[in-house]
Amino acid sequence: MYSLDSFMAEIERKNPAEPEFIQAVREVLSSVIDTVNDNPVYIKNRILERITEPDRVISFKVEWEDDDGNIRVNRGYRVQFNNALGPYKGGLRFHASVTEGTMKFLGFEQVFKNALTTLPMGGGKGGSDFSPKGKSDAEILRFCRSFMTELYKYIGPDTDVPAGDIGVGGREIGYLYGQYKRIVGENTGVLTGKGQGWGGSLVRPEATGYGTMYFAEAMLEEHGDSLKGKRVAISGFGNVAWGAAMKATELGAKVVTISGPDGYIYDEDGVGTPEKWAYMLALRASNNDVVKPYAQRFKAEFVEGRKPWEVPVDLAFPCAIQNELGKEDAERLVSNGARYVVETSNMGCTLDAADLLRRKGIAFAPGKAANAGGVAVSGLEMSQNAMHLHWSAAEVDERLRNIMRSIHAECVRHGKEDSGYIDYVKGANIAGFIKVADAMCQLGY
Repeated sequence: MYSLDSFMAEIERKNPAEPEFIQAVREVLSSVIDTVNDNPVYIKNRILERITEPDRVISFKVEWEDDDGNIRVNRGYRVQFNNALGPYKGGLRFHASVTEGTMKFLGFEQVFKNALTTLPMGGGKGGSDFSPKGKSDAEILRFCRSFMTELYKYIGPDTDVPAGDIGVGGREIGYLYGQYKRIVGENTGVLTGKGQGWGGSLVRPEATGYGTMYFAEAMLEEHGDSLKGKRVAISGFGNVAWGAAMKATELGAKVVTISGPDGYIYDEDGVGTPEKWAYMLALRASNNDVVKPYAQRFKAEFVEGRKPWEVPVDLAFPCAIQNELGKEDAERLVSNGARYVVETSNMGCTLDAADLLRRKGIAFAPGKAANAGGVAVSGLEMSQNAMHLHWSAAEVDERLRNIMRSIHAECVRHGKEDSGYIDYVKGANIAGFIKVADAMCQLGY
């Protein structure tokens, strides 16, 4: 029998100075500890010890030359966490905040997220403390070539298939894939998020945002409700927020906020026109982290240095980065009448914020369930590459919608309490854990 506190004490001892990883492990284990203790096979096979330890953590030096001819050095990572269900799968993040601990946290979360999609994918994550912001195209190209010259040794279409994440968009994927092809001499599905003319899937750029709205659609239906006419707060302004704003509008909701590090935009008319969506992408493509120009262009209100969770809305979607919605933000959302909070960034809410929302009876969806749309379409891209096929946007979108509704159904099946409240965190964690744990037991060790 396992004690959560004693097990977490050992996790903290073995993983010092990695608060995000420790937070992610505690969040999952607090949901699944009873399931483990009720299953002697899981105890015998030491599933908890094995599932919280990555298969391997790869760290490497990335040397590159800037435009002034200076040699620069960054650190690269790939955390291959668990491949019980299939090849390691998870994004690459280029951002100054990247550390080994953040990569372990994201890789751990990815294991369960990928399991929920029902696609044959394990979990991993990688990246570098290199930031594309302020760099020229030529500098980003040279960095990507150097990064892939090290990474290629550890990846492959049946081994580990990275994708994009923060700081890694279509441009970076192109540079990375080009270098992989030069080294290996093959056109293989070793990366996802590729350009549509050379192996990429339609709907992939929009997939995380689309998927979270499909999950929300099912969530509201489960509660006898609908997205039509609802006011929505979104944070961020990149690909994820862009896709979420488009799909929310299509489903009848009104998105009234986007945000950046400089503050948030309140747009009472709604972030709901092709011109506004295109401008969000233009801002992101400029490597500029500020959203104030949106307010100037579209005559919206800009609130400097604040987060959008103070705006009265029906639904909130944190779409930017981990732990962006804290306890005070959650309290404000509740007092303003929000009924649904759907994590769209990875672990977008702090633990105390998530706990408060659940205690208050708010329908709260964790990122590992609600933001699985991106990796789901990455999995569909892998399938298309393997079969040398190219599905239409409508086909991919319909498959994505079915996957997200299936994930929602699993969350309800494992998370619905006798009171009728649906604990989506518990449901997602148990559903993903059981799938991975059963595979680990059946594969032996």
